[in-house]
Amino acid sequence: MIRFEGVSKAFRLRRDWKVILDDVSLTLPSGRALALLGRNGAGKTTLLQMVSGTAQPDQGQVVTRGAVSWPVGFGGSLHGDLTGAQNTRFIARIYGVDTSDLLAFVEDFAELGGHFHMPIRSYSAGMKSRLGFAMSMGIPFDTYLVDEVTAVGDAAFRRKSKAVFRERIRSASAIMVSHNLAELRDYCDAALLLECGQLSYFPDLNEAIATHKAMLS
Repeated sequence: MIRFEGVSKAFRLRRDWKVILDDVSLTLPSGRALALLGRNGAGKTTLLQMVSGTAQPDQGQVVTRGAVSWPVGFGGSLHGDLTGAQNTRFIARIYGVDTSDLLAFVEDFAELGGHFHMPIRSYSAGMKSRLGFAMSMGIPFDTYLVDEVTAVGDAAFRRKSKAVFRERIRSASAIMVSHNLAELRDYCDAALLLECGQLSYFPDLNEAIATHKAMLS
């Protein structure tokens, strides 16, 4: 369960303010995979960060129940001076999962080879995304937050990523950001639309996509 209680968030941009959320109160349904729609710059990544707790609202609170993943694809979840393996051990301790099991899963799934034992600061953006995605999929979260990550890697890696993500959301909730509407239709059964500081829930994904397209035009 995720609930927004009077949540406001804004950033100062030169002389203006960029409003992400403006006094939003909304309870998201559990057990559904939600597409998060919104124009570029609407604040979708910031919203995911607030749900995960890596960013705080200016006012109000985001209440979560159950284990929520960090925003997969957000590089701030990885420590640049630690190796991939060390980051994995750290995450295992934080979330109380078996370290050996998570290390084995991540090393096999991320396909980083020797880079798994090198500092994160030496990784490309794609390698960081693959590591973060593997760590997230290796932990049984109640809600997964995913930001474009299933598009990372070659065709074989993308197929593998999509298969494991589909398996995880059979028994968990998810909030997913992607510019690929076909991919959202593939995974999600409902949607959130972020527009002008307001967050709206749509139980019908196709209705949300049509509304989003109309706003863009």
